[in-house]
Amino acid sequence: MKASGRPVLLAAGGTGGHVFPAEALAGELMRRGVPLALITDHRGHKWQGALAGLPVYPIHAGSPGAGGPLQRLRNVASLGIGTLQAARLLGRLAPAAVVGFGGYACVPPLLAARLRRLPTLIHEQNAVLGRANRLVVGRRTTIATAFPTVRYLASDDPRVRLVGNPVREAIRSLRDVAYMPPTADGALRMVVIGGSQGAASFGIVIPEAVAALPEDFRRRLKLAQQCRPEDLERVRAFYAARGIDAECQPFFSDFPARLAGAHLVVARAGASTVAELTTSGRPAVLVPFPHATEDHQRANATAVDEVGASILLPHEQFTSDALRSHLEVLFGEPARLSRMAAAAYAAGRPDAARDLADLVVELIAGRPLKAHSDLPTEGEGGADPFYRRRPEDSQRAPIRATALLSSRAQRGIFQPASRSLAALGMTDGPYAKALAFGGSGATEEYQRTDIGAREGVAA
Repeated sequence: MKASGRPVLLAAGGTGGHVFPAEALAGELMRRGVPLALITDHRGHKWQGALAGLPVYPIHAGSPGAGGPLQRLRNVASLGIGTLQAARLLGRLAPAAVVGFGGYACVPPLLAARLRRLPTLIHEQNAVLGRANRLVVGRRTTIATAFPTVRYLASDDPRVRLVGNPVREAIRSLRDVAYMPPTADGALRMVVIGGSQGAASFGIVIPEAVAALPEDFRRRLKLAQQCRPEDLERVRAFYAARGIDAECQPFFSDFPARLAGAHLVVARAGASTVAELTTSGRPAVLVPFPHATEDHQRANATAVDEVGASILLPHEQFTSDALRSHLEVLFGEPARLSRMAAAAYAAGRPDAARDLADLVVELIAGRPLKAHSDLPTEGEGGADPFYRRRPEDSQRAPIRATALLSSRAQRGIFQPASRSLAALGMTDGPYAKALAFGGSGATEEYQRTDIGAREGVAA
């Protein structure tokens, strides 16, 4: 594809799980000659790789559910300011499309893109449509997913395209490295990863489970375990005292090589971890992080467990005895490990970055996406009734912006902020009215602008 001069604007922020797909897409689009720019919050300067070379435009953003009442109010205000900043920026850049990757840094640019009727696409990495994505999804927003089934999205939603979750090239190359199950007397190679910051419980439960394995399994075990820095010496000493061959590090720079040789992986169930396991075709015991937003890691792990690629061990059942029991069964049944590896491989989508880039190219080429069937057609008030002008529109701007959000999201975000304004005696003015409107659903006066209530995004 030839560069058109109009950039594709990538909106990303937050954790690595949101940022890495943006980086993978950026690399793929750059190879196709598509001009890019990046819009993000204050964390954008930390990024490397393909994103590091892009023009970066920082905006205000914040999570409406974070902190106490005053902090929530500040965050809502930051989103409003960020939306104004993004709208001005989009006016200057005239992007061909805006692509978001979740996280609240994406909310202002995607809302602004809808205000300007620009093509939009969101990528959902988890098996649950995230709160930020639910805030901004529109009736013609393309929704790229990493899982075949995603909570809050209907299976027949015409906006949805399954593409997978992009992985780094070193992991993608493992697609060609066949899984080799353990032999009767050979080594048992187990890799333990606890997410980007490690996992405190892993440093307690896993050593105790390993120590309780039958002596034959302990003797053959070759363990590589990611540990939090504060747990490192204690865990190393525990294994050394019991003669267990274990290498413990806060981070494994050669993780792809270790994954290639692993017979079994024990891990959290973040989107990137699941994508790496299925791309490489490696069996796992998944222990979802219990405090993940809306328990999305359990949803991720359930999806992998249901196809037979892993064992789901909920955190509340994550004890040394439960894990020992699973390890003993799996190490004793190499054929079962092979079946799990084959199921993981079948679930992998190694070309996710390419497929996501194809979607973006379709979007900027102007190929129409069928609108959500539950939404109003032209004869029922236009493709987007937000755009009907009224004499008093200048006083209704905050209310109209509120109307872009789904009704459940409005209640969850704006009710707490509205209560905060009331506590401060700030009950008048357009922003107070917008918060009240968003928290209670549309009154008769604003019924025609409550687009979010018709956007078919369940909560």
